[in-house]
Amino acid sequence: MLIRLITPANEDSAFVRSLAVCVLAAHTPRFARVEHTDDLLHPIPLDRLPPADLVGISVFSKTARRAYAIADAYRAARIPVVLGGIHVTACPSEGAAHADAVVVGEAEGLWHQVVLDAMSGRLQPLYRRDRFPSLERQPFPSRDRSLFPSRRYIPMDVVQSMRGCPFQCEFCSVNVQAGSELRLRPARDVAEELERLGRFVMFADDNIIVTPGRARELLGEIAPLRKRWIGQASLAGLDRPENVELLRRSGCIGLFIGFETLSETSLRAQRKFQNHPSRYLDTVARLHDAGIAIWGSFVFGFDGDDPSVFDRTVAFAREARLTMAMFTLLTPYPGTLLYARLQREGRLSSPAWWLETDHDRLFPAFEPKGMTRTQLREGWMKAWHDFYGARSILSRWRPRVRNGLLESLAFLPLNAFMHRLTEEKIVAGHRFFVGR
Repeated sequence: MLIRLITPANEDSAFVRSLAVCVLAAHTPRFARVEHTDDLLHPIPLDRLPPADLVGISVFSKTARRAYAIADAYRAARIPVVLGGIHVTACPSEGAAHADAVVVGEAEGLWHQVVLDAMSGRLQPLYRRDRFPSLERQPFPSRDRSLFPSRRYIPMDVVQSMRGCPFQCEFCSVNVQAGSELRLRPARDVAEELERLGRFVMFADDNIIVTPGRARELLGEIAPLRKRWIGQASLAGLDRPENVELLRRSGCIGLFIGFETLSETSLRAQRKFQNHPSRYLDTVARLHDAGIAIWGSFVFGFDGDDPSVFDRTVAFAREARLTMAMFTLLTPYPGTLLYARLQREGRLSSPAWWLETDHDRLFPAFEPKGMTRTQLREGWMKAWHDFYGARSILSRWRPRVRNGLLESLAFLPLNAFMHRLTEEKIVAGHRFFVGR
């Protein structure tokens, strides 16, 4: 039995090995053969589909339209399709219209049965579990090189040490898929997996230092391995100097941090109580002193935002000398508290934006309060342009940072790439992925 796992692509896709594919491959019965097609690397021609006996597709909201098109093409060829992932978990009825089976929630404990049912011709339309699976005693994600043969991937293996998030941020979709209860992999298991991987690693955790005790245990296990890794962390734990020191000793070279906004009012409204803008610069300085680069994330479109928010945010990002920054338009993902509120208020301009032909051009997908939709989109474009302009890049560069691997070696190449991306995609609106 040939199972084809497909990673559908869209304009936001990156050359990163899919952890979902690695997990599904590890939970596939041994009698089945698994192959993987990355739609970003090899856009799938819908009239010449790669062979398969069963197709599995993990769906994000921004890849939903492309995923459904691929699924429909396989079903037209009488090849059964299973859809799962965070978007289908939020919209199972929508996904069911394009699939023979839908998996709601996480794959552990379900995928093996899906494959057995497909093999015997008894595939069920819906697979759902009553509780989130434990991350203990789970097989390590498959690292079969044949799943990701291309050299175009970022040379980092993706690892996950926990799932779930105790925070209830209004715009975040993590709780839709992973719940609010923390589930931790044994730190020793994580270390053993790392021992089998290369030197450079990316953690897929939403918060690598979610609790002090866990941070000490996990990072303590990682430190002797002499890995170099990047990950994501909440500001809730980064104001503790001991946590930053643990990060440094464990080999952390960069963190993605959701600053979101400089407005306390907007943060409270979004239930992001762990962020305190008055501490942002101190946190950044502490991480920089430890040689840890920062990719800051900011969101535009909160109800308290007005047209001045763009220049203020870029000014902060430049003053903080962030290695990189990502500016996003507030996005109402299905299943989130934000989506429900905007729907109640009648402010969704495109309720099923993920099904539109080119949803990027329709954004924002809602009616903001403090400015027009045009002002919001143009201000967002200007923020990207200003932050990744040549003068801004040079003003943020710190070429002699001690222990700053990303800062000293990769800063200029990364920012040169982001400058090109900004001018060609954000500002000019060119589409890089044309497979849909």
